[in-house]
Amino acid sequence: MAQYTKRIIAPSLLASDWSRLPEECSRAIHAGADWLHCDVMDGHFVDNITFGPQFIECLSKTNDIFLDVHLMIERPDHFLERFIKAGADGITVHVEARHDVSETLRRIRTAGCQAGLAIRPESDFSLVLPYLDQIDLLLVMTVVPGFGGQKLIPATLDTVRAARDWREKHGLAYHIEVDGGITHETTPAATAAGANVFVAGSSLFGVPDMKSALTEMRRL
Repeated sequence: MAQYTKRIIAPSLLASDWSRLPEECSRAIHAGADWLHCDVMDGHFVDNITFGPQFIECLSKTNDIFLDVHLMIERPDHFLERFIKAGADGITVHVEARHDVSETLRRIRTAGCQAGLAIRPESDFSLVLPYLDQIDLLLVMTVVPGFGGQKLIPATLDTVRAARDWREKHGLAYHIEVDGGITHETTPAATAAGANVFVAGSSLFGVPDMKSALTEMRRL
């Protein structure tokens, strides 16, 4: 069975209560999360700053769950080793960032991590075509990266469809992940377009009963 047939829910820690981080991680894990999604922002590639390798290291030391680390940073190649050593299980870098994309992906895989490539909403799908046979995951940003709480941009699902069609045509097996505005209302459309990994922030961390919300999202 191909890996992309599995539906994976990855609550985004960007939407959690950072003053209660251990409890929030436990809440997500006990609710049935498959992965924890970690948005790393440097204030250059996107107009926001979040956390760095030490934050990931703390998560890795206190939790066994898969850490899906999304580097929204200008120079992922420069900081890569720090996130590998911190305990990231999957590392996703942007095709638009300043680095040798193939070399960065190679380094991620050589380290034993899942290699992911991300694309912004405004970028043309053709940008990722040279690398689709080098990745384990393609992350389609369904909002403008940098801030949570945005609504999904419907046109981004065209990129999801293109990624699904390319994968089928060329016999590849990468996951297709969507991040931004993923709710109970948008999950069905994203699934129909071809996504199988769903990053959800406020729609999971922002409700009292995360387990029910996550179970319903998986059903949809």
